[in-house]
Amino acid sequence: MPELQDSAPASSAHPSANRAIARQAILDSGQTVFGYELFDRSMQAGEQSASKDAQLLFNALSLAENDALASKKTIFVKCTHDSLASGHLDLVAPERVVLEIAPLPLSQVDQVHNRLPALQEAKRRGFSLSFDYSILTRSYEAWLPLATFIKFDLSVLKPEAIGTFIKLAKSKSSARLIADKVETHQQHELVKELGVTLFQGNWFARPVIVQGRSIRPAQANILQLLNLVRKQASTNEIEEVLKHDPTLSFNLLRFINSAGFGMRTEVTSFKHAVMLLGLKRLFKWAALLMTTSNDSNTPPAIGTTAVVRGRLMELLALESLTPEDGDNAFVVGVFSLLDAMLGMTMEAALATVTLPESVSQALLQRNGPLAPYLALTEACETGDDAAFAAAANALGLSSAQINWAHLQALAWAETLSTP
Repeated sequence: MPELQDSAPASSAHPSANRAIARQAILDSGQTVFGYELFDRSMQAGEQSASKDAQLLFNALSLAENDALASKKTIFVKCTHDSLASGHLDLVAPERVVLEIAPLPLSQVDQVHNRLPALQEAKRRGFSLSFDYSILTRSYEAWLPLATFIKFDLSVLKPEAIGTFIKLAKSKSSARLIADKVETHQQHELVKELGVTLFQGNWFARPVIVQGRSIRPAQANILQLLNLVRKQASTNEIEEVLKHDPTLSFNLLRFINSAGFGMRTEVTSFKHAVMLLGLKRLFKWAALLMTTSNDSNTPPAIGTTAVVRGRLMELLALESLTPEDGDNAFVVGVFSLLDAMLGMTMEAALATVTLPESVSQALLQRNGPLAPYLALTEACETGDDAAFAAAANALGLSSAQINWAHLQALAWAETLSTP
């Protein structure tokens, strides 16, 4: 069937990519994904080197096999001073790439001026530079004009000092400010009120449970569609739902005809879509539509993250499970944030839709055949090396396989986004 071009299986693609890539989303003030920080989770402290910096970045931008990711999202990557001086970054196009420069060790602060020419050259070539809040100290005055971004690590700064540092940054630099390690909605509101416009952390994916909240009409129609497809209802019954929700019909056709689905001919009607896709694929894509339902209270980044999780789980599951399991894995990934999308507990959210047993098991009990894939997919978003290693080992997947699927999923999500 001509849809979802999977390219090569992960096990055969790019075997040299043997270090695991992790990612964290960086959100803008509208809680849309502005970019991703990519980091190498396999390196121990102090192990970072020029060649490893460049290899991580080069692999990340090449594994996606198209420019969908790098052309739409800003990529942040940690970079040593040795990388800047060695020429290892010559193979990397600087557009939309941010090099994160760490402060020098205390014993080397006297070398600030010696390191300045390499930073200036990177800036001249077109790279953006990001520094932590130490750039605001007197020792780094010479570097400050080069800053495009300044990061504030909320896990290090004391709450009472955050406002002082942000005010200082806004008075001394025009750099955009990024609050890092934002883990609660309260932290997000605090730094946003102080003037920060970019945010990194997992707070947005944590559900805000609203007691008595009802499902919005757009979401209710999608859930009704899912239930009809799950019960293998007739095309006429399914079309009745769409007749009462033109937006749902439009969104379904827009997604099916997007580049990410690889259809060779344009699908112009829902009946045509059902004939081409079949109910199993339709169920999967209706789940995908939930990520774009019109709900102004849901951060867009939740939908983006859900799409990436779904595609990543699907690609990983297809390594060893059946195509049907791959479809179910996709639904698990997308619905892993259903509680955050609907503003209710996962138990209450799943009570609104009939799902395959393996999907419900993975989401509610965190067991069954798809649960390990969900654990691995979630671990790809964090710096929890132990959780990542345990999940990868349990599935017998290599870093090469996971990296390929991870970058494919990120790029695929971009092909589905609205231009």
